[in-house]
Amino acid sequence: MRIVTRPDFDGVVCAVLIYEAENVKEPVKWVEPNDMQKGYVDILKGDIIANLPYDERCALWFDHHHTNKINKPFNGAFKIAPSAAGIVFEYYKDKFHRDYSELIKETDKIDSADLSLDEVLQPEKYDYVLLSMTVSGRNKDDEPYWNRLVDLLRKFDITRVLQDPEVKARCVAVVEMNKEYKDILRENTRLMQHVSITDFRSFDTTPAGNRFLVYSMFPEAVVSVNIRYDNGDKEKVAVSVGHSIFNRNCNVNVGLMLSDFEGGGHRGAGSCRFHVSKAEDYIPKILDILLKNQDNEN
Repeated sequence: MRIVTRPDFDGVVCAVLIYEAENVKEPVKWVEPNDMQKGYVDILKGDIIANLPYDERCALWFDHHHTNKINKPFNGAFKIAPSAAGIVFEYYKDKFHRDYSELIKETDKIDSADLSLDEVLQPEKYDYVLLSMTVSGRNKDDEPYWNRLVDLLRKFDITRVLQDPEVKARCVAVVEMNKEYKDILRENTRLMQHVSITDFRSFDTTPAGNRFLVYSMFPEAVVSVNIRYDNGDKEKVAVSVGHSIFNRNCNVNVGLMLSDFEGGGHRGAGSCRFHVSKAEDYIPKILDILLKNQDNEN
């Protein structure tokens, strides 16, 4: 039995809860959603999947993404909700020995991007927001850190977690990185009507930073598009799309839209990854849909 989840803050918290509720001895298998969608992940009988698309070989499945909904019986729980961790928490609510209610409340808030302008501009003032920014699935070498964070959150409250030397160092690095990221965003983002488009394909290493910052810098935009290479050899392109969390006038179901471009996600945010040869076809089509800003759910 393994926990199979995504390397983001919601996935980390899902792993914390499942370890506490189930007798899991194996290390977490960290997986990107796109790899699950394309059948690249070897799921074993007895595996517990959380925050990822369903696989019929698993024993339990927990998710909240609009485009991952299935219409057949399964064991576990699915619903459209702020976080997958919240669904896991509700499913196992009588099996925890520690009070995880604050952790779940904050995970719901972060994963649904229900943040204030101050939380976006000064995440260092908000413990959980800052901690969440230390978790990024882009670098597989960070896997020991994801596992460390799972272990820490199982044992300690947020104050104690932030005192851990590695966590503290990563938090300091995030604050510094965010300062640089603001300038990088400004130089590589253009506004097309109500759509902000950030293109990082000119970088050998994709810049990392506060993913919510673009909404504060381009308040006219109702939706953001982030384009980058997904791997070192530049054979795959990744496109992330998100409704502005401050200018909530985007009518497009992002996850549903991106399901037509080898991706998926929530109504308000999602991503897709595809071969570089498809970029000239896919990206203009995505932008055209967003510029029209029409409800695509019917």
